[in-house]
Amino acid sequence: MDWDCKSMLPEELKILAAQMGEKPFRASQLFGWIHEKNVCTYDEMTNLPAAFRQRLEKEYPLVTLECVRMQVSKLDGTRKFLFRLEDGNVVESVWMEYHHGNSVCISTQVGCKMGCRFCASTLDGWVRNLKPSEMLEQIYQIQRIMKARVSNIVLMGTGEPMDNYDAVVRFIRLISHEKGLNISQRNITVSTCGIVPKIRQFADEQLNVTLALSLHAPNDEKRRELMPIANRYHLDEVMDACRYYYERTGRRLTFEYSLVGGKNDAEEDARQLASLLKGLNCHVNLIPVNPIKERDYVQSGQKVIEAFKNKLEKYKINVTIRREMGRDIDGACGQLRKSYMDKKE
Repeated sequence: MDWDCKSMLPEELKILAAQMGEKPFRASQLFGWIHEKNVCTYDEMTNLPAAFRQRLEKEYPLVTLECVRMQVSKLDGTRKFLFRLEDGNVVESVWMEYHHGNSVCISTQVGCKMGCRFCASTLDGWVRNLKPSEMLEQIYQIQRIMKARVSNIVLMGTGEPMDNYDAVVRFIRLISHEKGLNISQRNITVSTCGIVPKIRQFADEQLNVTLALSLHAPNDEKRRELMPIANRYHLDEVMDACRYYYERTGRRLTFEYSLVGGKNDAEEDARQLASLLKGLNCHVNLIPVNPIKERDYVQSGQKVIEAFKNKLEKYKINVTIRREMGRDIDGACGQLRKSYMDKKE
């Protein structure tokens, strides 16, 4: 695939510079302007020859996003951004402030194919994959707007990262590059609903990121009800792939578990979940499901959530209840984009 300049690795920019008759050091200058200084135009790259800049502008226009909406939570300061892509599509990203630093959750696709029943991202189907540059720009734009550095990145917005595999791996290599933003791979989390071959391939990439599996059920029967992907890959295959990821990377696994009232929140569900995860170096993130109007799923009650957590702890499972962020600003994945598109239509 022919990538745009912002999606190219340093060695690819060297080849590009050579093809344009420029010396190799021009490539590292170009990379620095794009990824360290995060400039929006070639005109700002003042130490590059004018002819080189003009040719780049003509043949490799810089990918930028436009912020069309920003919502600020009155509850916790969380900000949700809606960015317009160059083709008119929109994607959303979320800025969250924690004591350990600023975290941004980005989208990897426009829409999603996976069809998870409780998620707004999938309601209008899949449109296209994002380029690495479009993922990077979500971070760069937010840093420009917030005038603050991002320290943690979560690929858990709209889309299934493993369904846009090559671009996601390239994004990770670019965002963590020492001559770019240099965000530690240990501070990057990639979420997946469980595409088994891609988890195994990802384990072999020699990256240092955290893998978060969207589990949401303790057995195949309940998982199939909530997640269509479970019809393709059984839980034992998914768990084997997760174990392989841990063996290859040594990175502790995270399991995301959305608690849906009356569906997957009984004590027996907690017992089965503990049995499934026994012996794994892992952490369970319990998520009170964000209700969406298109589905009739409801959030588990506070007492039920606490009882579920206590049951897991009794079985020596490392578990936390995710603090709800941005509940008052269409906080769940896909909600802001959906409401924007509905109004547009």
